[in-house]
Amino acid sequence: MVDGDSFAHRAYHALPKSIRLNAVVGFTNMLVRLWEAERPGAVLVGWDTLSVPTYRHESFEPYQSGRIFEESILEQLEILPDVVRACGFAAAKAGGYEADDFLAAAASAWAGDVLVATSDRDAFQLVSERVTVLQPARGVREMTRIGPAEVRERYGVDPEQVPDLIALRGDPSDKLPGARGVGPKKAADVIREYGSLEAAIAAGRFAGEAEDLRLFRRIAAMDASAPLPPLAEQSPTWAEASTYVRGLGLDQLADRLASLA
Repeated sequence: MVDGDSFAHRAYHALPKSIRLNAVVGFTNMLVRLWEAERPGAVLVGWDTLSVPTYRHESFEPYQSGRIFEESILEQLEILPDVVRACGFAAAKAGGYEADDFLAAAASAWAGDVLVATSDRDAFQLVSERVTVLQPARGVREMTRIGPAEVRERYGVDPEQVPDLIALRGDPSDKLPGARGVGPKKAADVIREYGSLEAAIAAGRFAGEAEDLRLFRRIAAMDASAPLPPLAEQSPTWAEASTYVRGLGLDQLADRLASLA
């Protein structure tokens, strides 16, 4: 499972803008490297729909406010799901859902082991004995494997408690303020003491901001009910992908894909 927007933005900012469709080139090369390294039985790439607000935006107006994207990356984000499908992989995109939600839904639906490739640490909530996060360590060429032990080491809580932690400590990138006067360490201490945000509230903690914190937790939690395309064993269609990207004028990338066919 791949967080499409996460890696597309990384590619866009890593490669010179003088390269035609630089995000498409960088993302596709990353996808090939991932497939070659892991040889998964299936690949699904989740995408945001930036033109349609999610329940998160509707329930909390400041959510992700202030983000401005250049027209070039927006144009490429529209192309990339078709590039993924041309490769023979599944792409998930629907109004009202974020890429994260499709990762959660796919991790739940797939019966076997799952690798979730993303730079978004919110995805640590998906980690289990069956689900491992692949987090870029340097560019998109090196990946760090995050399992339950790594989540506990980094955050001090279990993976399933990550949404509670985010609600309490806040998330500046999403404009979630968290509880007043509570930072990461104190938030982890509270979650370990009570087991959950809800239990802490029931014990009388954060009485004056309980409803806000419950909302922040709902926003931080990924929605595993997001609609998915059919998930089944796949074989890459590199020749078809080569033809598709050549039609975009990306001859060098097309040659690389053709060499894999």
